[in-house]
Order: sequence, then C-alpha cells, then structure tokens
Amino acid sequence: MSTDSCLVYMTAGSTEEARLIGEALVAEQLAACVNLIDGMTSLYRWEGQIRHDTETVLIAKTTERLVVALTDRVKALHSYECPCIVALPIGGGSVDFLDWISNQVKPL
Repeated sequence: MSTDSCLVYMTAGSTEEARLIGEALVAEQLAACVNLIDGMTSLYRWEGQIRHDTETVLIAKTTERLVVALTDRVKALHSYECPCIVALPIGGGSVDFLDWISNQVKPL
C-alpha cells in the first residue's frame, strides 16, 4: 500500500503551548488530527550542558505535501529556538483512516 500520509512528531515546553500549536494546525487544515501526550521527560544536550525537562509530545497526522507548511507554522508559533519537528512516512494502515487524513487537510 502506498500513501502520502505521514506522522509529524514534535515536542513543546508545556501543555498550553502544545494545545495552541495543535489547534492552529487543525484549524488551518495543515493536520487532520494532533495527539498530545503530556508529561514526557526529555534528556538532551543544549549549549554544552545536559538538560532534563518535562515536555508535551505532539503527533500530527498530515500529508507529505504539507510538511513544509506545517513545519513553518510550528516554528512561527513555537517558543523554542530549535523545536523538534520530524516527519515520518506512513507505510500502510487502515485505508479508510488514511483517506480521512487526506480529506481533512488542505487540498492540492
């Protein structure tokens, strides 16, 4: 099965910021759906130090053709200097659900 649907994995520094970003992406039809997973702990190196922070994960369902526009919008809304935004292709799944994603986002 071939599909142009993808998942975009992102993180935000708070639930409020994640909700603001997720609502904008859905309202602007850049994503069909955004899941928020609160309370994730991130361990990472930033500016020479190892950091430990609590973040909220966002997982957006969209299409590959909208990844650049989605990324630009998230960067405009995000408080981080270098936010995590990673697109992962969907190789298969429920055809009905994948069609739903395509029907909920901006047309070509």
